Amino acid sequence: MTPSPVQLPLRSADHSPTRDRVLDAFTGLLIDQGERAATLESVAAAAGLSKGGLLYHFGSKEALVRGLLTRLDELVADDIVCIRSAAAGPVDYLIRTSMSEGTPLDRTIAGAVRLAQGSHPLANTAVASMRRQWLAVVEEAVGNPDVAEAILLISDGLYFGSTITSAAHLAADVVSAARLDRLLAVIGRMTDLTATP
Repeated sequence: MTPSPVQLPLRSADHSPTRDRVLDAFTGLLIDQGERAATLESVAAAAGLSKGGLLYHFGSKEALVRGLLTRLDELVADDIVCIRSAAAGPVDYLIRTSMSEGTPLDRTIAGAVRLAQGSHPLANTAVASMRRQWLAVVEEAVGNPDVAEAILLISDGLYFGSTITSAAHLAADVVSAARLDRLLAVIGRMTDLTATP
């Protein structure tokens, strides 16, 4: 059974360009400078709005946090659909997409992690929910909770490595298709070993 995503009160269909721009600005400040620098004033300036314009869309910093975590919840739900429907299977898809490439999901994860590092309880819950959802899909695919956890840890390692490695090194090494093919072959053998009685 797939765990339900974290429930956040601000979940809505309101995806106005201005709200999205504010969330992008908030996320960028979190990533580049940390939570302390992501004040309402700095977010408004980064989004090209007055503070009043920002407050019209997000009435407080807590509302900004909830908006970012709602965005994370929605992007993870979309990613789960992609994982489940991947032609080569969930494990292949997860491993091949486990590099940070600056996508909206990558940036939103990074912003949420910055909030979680500051011990923000909703961010901790949202990040944990994201991981549980991915783990559940992998466990469904491989049928073994321990192997699923090992696969998710490999994915975590690839993702972390891609966030600290230069783009030139990534292009030449970490994300090469041949290297991922070899890694997936190892994972396949690990999965085959646990499938035998």
